[in-house]
Amino acid sequence: MKRDLYTADHEAFRTVVRDFVAKEVTPHFAGWEAARRTPRALFHKLGELGVMGFDIPEEYGGPGPTSFRYQAIIAEETAAQAVSFAHYTVTTSIVLPYLLHLATDEQKRRWLPGIATGDTVLCVAMTEPGTGSDLAGIRTTARLSEDGSHYVLNGTKTFITGALNSELCVVAARTSPATPGDRRAGLSLLVVPTDSEGFGYGRQLEKIGLHARDTCELSFNDVRVPAENLLGEEGSGFSYLGRNLPRERLSIAVNAVASAVAAVGFARAYVRERSVFGKPVAAFQNSKFVLAECDTEVAAAQALADQGVVLDDTGELTPADAARIKLFCTETAGRVIDKCLQLHGGYGYLLEYPIARLYADTRVNRIYGGTSEVMKTIIAKDMGL
Repeated sequence: MKRDLYTADHEAFRTVVRDFVAKEVTPHFAGWEAARRTPRALFHKLGELGVMGFDIPEEYGGPGPTSFRYQAIIAEETAAQAVSFAHYTVTTSIVLPYLLHLATDEQKRRWLPGIATGDTVLCVAMTEPGTGSDLAGIRTTARLSEDGSHYVLNGTKTFITGALNSELCVVAARTSPATPGDRRAGLSLLVVPTDSEGFGYGRQLEKIGLHARDTCELSFNDVRVPAENLLGEEGSGFSYLGRNLPRERLSIAVNAVASAVAAVGFARAYVRERSVFGKPVAAFQNSKFVLAECDTEVAAAQALADQGVVLDDTGELTPADAARIKLFCTETAGRVIDKCLQLHGGYGYLLEYPIARLYADTRVNRIYGGTSEVMKTIIAKDMGL
């Protein structure tokens, strides 16, 4: 279907990204997956490309306010080649907005220029063993020293994406006990350099997919965090974490749709080339019907995701609408990519075919950023149920 999301400037940017992916990522991606980690140098190259600092003010080396359309284009172009920029979206779509909205002028001077150039990459540590989506259950503690100069951080985190390639980690910690009437009280956000003494890396977790994106456990053993690294107000961390969730969920949805679009393209090409019983797989009615269904479902998901991008640009993307977009787009992508893999037959199960990588990588979209069940809860609440 015709889309009106992009202008000529956006399409020119797409060409630049497509060429970058073809030259700097696709030829090396299988090796990155085998190593279970993307080279840190990729983020320096992305900094040189000018895509690490979207929305960073010009005075700090960024382009200033930038439409999310540009990040959507990156998602589409990487998915088209069944690759990724590792935990790039974690830095730009999830963590960077916390700094842009909450950092003081002094903090922005310290951190934003390095982020814009790719010299400083970001990750976020929220999830803990046993907490999952229940952020109010966070047990990691940050005790302010008697002289008020620093916090002493202790605790563990898990499912942390990109920490091995990051210089700064935004850590959610409890700076005071929860109150009887509010389990969410007492949480704060601290920006912690990953080379801090006592900042430890645990197991690198083996996942079904996203193999080029490191995911590991973290531990904090009496890590001294300067008081000036507190992000926002002490005790307001839970509300801050919720504030950026619509953008995070939109990003997940956009990536899911991009993967589904790519999957339909890969399946269409495969059934045209592959012959069985003396004729192309595309000649069978079942192949035509399955791809027609997939194409229609993807068109609906694309329209919903595009509307989400528009709402994000205008500041009108609500938590409930973001939940609707994420739920529909990720569930649709899961169904579509599964059908497209089926059309590949046995070859679809081989990792040398891009459809297998899309299948494995897409499954987590229905889990992280809030599970599909959490999305349904948010939507139902918005409906007054």
